[in-house]
Amino acid sequence: MTSSKSAHIAMFSIAAPGHVNPSIEVIRELVARGHRVTYAIPGPFAEKVAAAGAEPVVYTSTLPTEDEPDAWGSEIIDYFELFLNDAVQALPQLAGAYESDRPDLVIHDITAYPAPVLAHRWGVPAVQLSPNLVAWEGYEEEVAEPMLAELRQSERGKAYYARYRAWLDEHGMTHTDPDRLIGRPRRCLVLIPEVLQPHADRVDATVYTFVGACQGDRAEQGEWQRPADAEKVLLVSLGSTFTKQPGFYRECVGAFGDLPGWHVVLQIGKHVEVSELGELPANVEVRDWVPQLAVLRQADAFITHAGAGGSQEGLATGTPMVAVPQAVDQFGNADMLQSLGVARHVPMAEATAGTLRKTVLALVNDPEVAAKSAALRRRMASEGGTQRAAGLIEAELWAGVSAGVSAE
Repeated sequence: MTSSKSAHIAMFSIAAPGHVNPSIEVIRELVARGHRVTYAIPGPFAEKVAAAGAEPVVYTSTLPTEDEPDAWGSEIIDYFELFLNDAVQALPQLAGAYESDRPDLVIHDITAYPAPVLAHRWGVPAVQLSPNLVAWEGYEEEVAEPMLAELRQSERGKAYYARYRAWLDEHGMTHTDPDRLIGRPRRCLVLIPEVLQPHADRVDATVYTFVGACQGDRAEQGEWQRPADAEKVLLVSLGSTFTKQPGFYRECVGAFGDLPGWHVVLQIGKHVEVSELGELPANVEVRDWVPQLAVLRQADAFITHAGAGGSQEGLATGTPMVAVPQAVDQFGNADMLQSLGVARHVPMAEATAGTLRKTVLALVNDPEVAAKSAALRRRMASEGGTQRAAGLIEAELWAGVSAGVSAE
């Protein structure tokens, strides 16, 4: 402990924007409050966390990068094995890096399997920072068990769970169920608006606290200027990973190119060339990356993959959304946004130029959508965000130091 008012806090995550960006403002705030924050992260994100004031602790990861989305596989066991393999090889690296620099508190993303194991070893509290939905009471029976039943009976599934069990036992976590290490943390701050959480009324409030979006001003990402002649602005973005969709982008150009009064910002990512989109009308601005929040603050509509980050940025700026999900939690987010009355869920197979144009125009011309978007924006602003998250982390820090809370 450096003083009675400051401490060493260690953050753990993986090299993925959707898992680093949601908490980066919390890290910045903890540093501003006088804490020393180290951040265990693969090399590609070291500069980003250093810019937030944290000290990067660089480790080597075996997880696929943004440049190889297909390497994640297509079955749930593929994901499970990749994360376990990475955790097993990363743990010795991280243990060695922190051997003479033990933290007072561990905070970690949901993907950072080694973090609660290390916290247990060090005898310090751990706080999970979840960038997406969390388990509610009854989740295991309603969702997890039906989803995993067949997997548990397969040879590959049995081998996975046996290895996971042996790894936890090796590190003294003999009473921790593999499915609960990350899925049922001791304490968790949820970095999404509560309105995006399914069955929010059944989430254990003694464990999970919804602090909402922790966005900051994102000044380091640069600015975007709305064209003076643009009556309406549409942002199209499928995030940073599942962007290899040239056909979808062509449908967007066909839907909104030359639409009177509209300016289209089309983010296509790293895997598509502009030449694949054909001839572009003057009102379509194509980028491989844009400062999304800066654009959304000036946009009238948002076609999104409904990732956790994009969904809450759309809500925070009161921007009506067309959700075209690509993978994992995005389908559930799309349904939640639609149920809130501020978005429409359009499956990729139905995302034709005609459907996209009709849906976007209906949303922006609906006063009820505008009213609901404004109400949700106000509700999100009241959840506390960065300041509340940092305060709750400090409360866990001092409670853990006083009581000697175990991470298991």
